[in-house]
Amino acid sequence: MPAELTYRATTVAARAAFRALRLDVHLEGVELVPREGPAILVANHASYLDFLFLGAPAHERGRRPRFLCREIMWHTPAAWPLDRMGHVPVDRDAPAAAYLRARDLLRGGEVVGLFPEAGISYSYTVRGLMRGAAALARETGAPIVVGGLWGAQRIWTVGRTPWGSEPPPDFSRRGRRVDIRLDSTVRVAPGADLTAATVDLGHRLTAVLEELQTRPHHRPRPGEHAPWYPAHLGGHALTPEQARELDLLPRSAVRPVWGPWGRSG
Repeated sequence: MPAELTYRATTVAARAAFRALRLDVHLEGVELVPREGPAILVANHASYLDFLFLGAPAHERGRRPRFLCREIMWHTPAAWPLDRMGHVPVDRDAPAAAYLRARDLLRGGEVVGLFPEAGISYSYTVRGLMRGAAALARETGAPIVVGGLWGAQRIWTVGRTPWGSEPPPDFSRRGRRVDIRLDSTVRVAPGADLTAATVDLGHRLTAVLEELQTRPHHRPRPGEHAPWYPAHLGGHALTPEQARELDLLPRSAVRPVWGPWGRSG
């Protein structure tokens, strides 16, 4: 099956699954994805389904984003379609190969999607970020399209059950709202400091995420136990301090100084 047909078939299947779950998916800022030429899509990481949702605005613009994904996915039955769609495996212990592949894709005019947190935050805040997005933007001149995702964490995400395991996916409820908002476009100048550019990205991601989280339709009901909602906004997710023990950040990550992480020290 040609790569384009694989991508198209996967997209059709994902949309069918969304319809089956009656997901209420809302897209904003679609026009920020260029119709041609390179771009780097970034967003916060709140669920295992995020790459499907972050890719949606690009699909609306006729683009086929190539995502940087954990290398462990290539040890599952998903390996074949991931390869056919041109997604990029990331080995945390040796990330250079993924960086070079992403750079080549951008130089070839492709859209590359990535989650700079390199994992899902247990506190549903923007945790420490990798410098890769800023480095790719600085080297290739591609714009970073900054976005936010919220709602999918109620379907399948990280966490801890009372017996110590991760919670299973919850596909039982229908009609859940998922918001995908692309907010701004950022360019990283040649010679720019990558740490400073990444800190700026952290603040931008936090602003978009918290705007989504505080929308009335995403707030917990009065008295509702909400482990899927951040503690600093009144939910019952882990606090940033508690999340530090579970958020296994690579040593090269830029430590968060944005949002509640910065305020908590």
